[in-house]
Amino acid sequence: MTSPFPGAPSTSSLPAPPPQCPAHATGADGLRRLYGPEAEREPHRLYEKLRQEHGPVAPVLLPGDVRAWLVLGHQENLDVLRNPLLFSADSRRWNVRLAPDSPLLPITAYQPVIAFADGDEHARLRSAVTDSLARINRHGNRRYVVRYTDRLLHAFAAAGRADLVTDFAEKLPILVLSRQFGIPEQDALPLGEAVRDMVRPSETALKSNQIVVETMQELIRRKKDTPGDDLASWLLRHEAGLSDDEVLQHLRHALVAANENTANLMANTLRMVLTDRRFRGNLAGGQMTLPDALDQVMWDHPPLALVPNRWATGDTVLGGRQINGGDMVMLGLAAGNRDPAVRPDLSTPVHGNRSHLAFGQGPHECPGMDIGRAIADTAIDTLLARLPDVTLAVPESELSVTTSLVSSRLNTLPVHFTPQRPKQETHTPQPQPRFEPPSTAAPAPERASWRKRKSSR
Repeated sequence: MTSPFPGAPSTSSLPAPPPQCPAHATGADGLRRLYGPEAEREPHRLYEKLRQEHGPVAPVLLPGDVRAWLVLGHQENLDVLRNPLLFSADSRRWNVRLAPDSPLLPITAYQPVIAFADGDEHARLRSAVTDSLARINRHGNRRYVVRYTDRLLHAFAAAGRADLVTDFAEKLPILVLSRQFGIPEQDALPLGEAVRDMVRPSETALKSNQIVVETMQELIRRKKDTPGDDLASWLLRHEAGLSDDEVLQHLRHALVAANENTANLMANTLRMVLTDRRFRGNLAGGQMTLPDALDQVMWDHPPLALVPNRWATGDTVLGGRQINGGDMVMLGLAAGNRDPAVRPDLSTPVHGNRSHLAFGQGPHECPGMDIGRAIADTAIDTLLARLPDVTLAVPESELSVTTSLVSSRLNTLPVHFTPQRPKQETHTPQPQPRFEPPSTAAPAPERASWRKRKSSR
């Protein structure tokens, strides 16, 4: 991959000290690294060290010891998010040229999508995305979430045990999103596997990215010939006049972001339900609704912890720091959500408070946040109604998390529950079992929620 930043000063990868060395956490001029053992083990502790040492905006080093600014303050994050004239989303402004093998390239290289656009171009692209997303039938979408949840539960209900990350949270979003996008159902789960592999620094990430791109290319070809009621068709026909490449890039970007963020949100919420007795008690007793619970999780564990895609358009001051034009200014969403200025006591519940930074704010606020929330809300509520006695099967200390520069991923969530007799399938079995396309019949009558069942015992 060639660098998208011609003409900028070159930065080559620098060798890091061995992990056991105390200097591993710092680099040139004593700046702390946002990668390596300390950042991976305890990112929140690292953020607090940076806050104590530098205040709301801290100089840091990224992989390759690339210099950048990390915004730690809640208000300072909002200042960046709401001021595109001072802080651009266009990575071509960066005053750094990355090495060809830099792990930062996949997440910072310019793409023709709204996440990297400003001004009139951003308005044109965003109108196509928001108008198309607004056409999704919310009631119909909820029905599909319930039915796909039932299908996934059917696979493990009789066993009385499951892993709610690999068996549920990683599968449910891609099944629902594929239907919204117009992707054939039989392609959904393999596509989800490719997306997960693509966002991890694996040896097969580039190959998985190619699978995602080829799937989007085939989708566009089909929808140009036979349009349908789906996101791909709506983007292709929108009056903004997106090119085929712009449609492809937006479908790819939206699929990856929506799938990963929704899966992480579901996994983190289920973990909190299963490990925090007060949290689950408030939820089961009706003192807190599931949408409120999602907000609590997005304060404590936002799906994206850090967003490295703002660049200063000129010399400016932020949080008392002198920022030079072209400097990267990273949004520290997780750090901003724990800013003592807005949360002096982290143990105080903030459920229902939507002033968290999880979805951003300003012109680049996540356009699909309501859809992601709805998928997570409905899926978790349905699962807990079907498995009211679900319990964590291992000590909480045994749960593992993989931390990357931009997010933390819960790897497993093993549970057990009273085995249930599987529902009888009404469709004719196929030679190679696949998920049955949801029926167009009217949805089943609403059942009592898991909260009411528990409170009536």
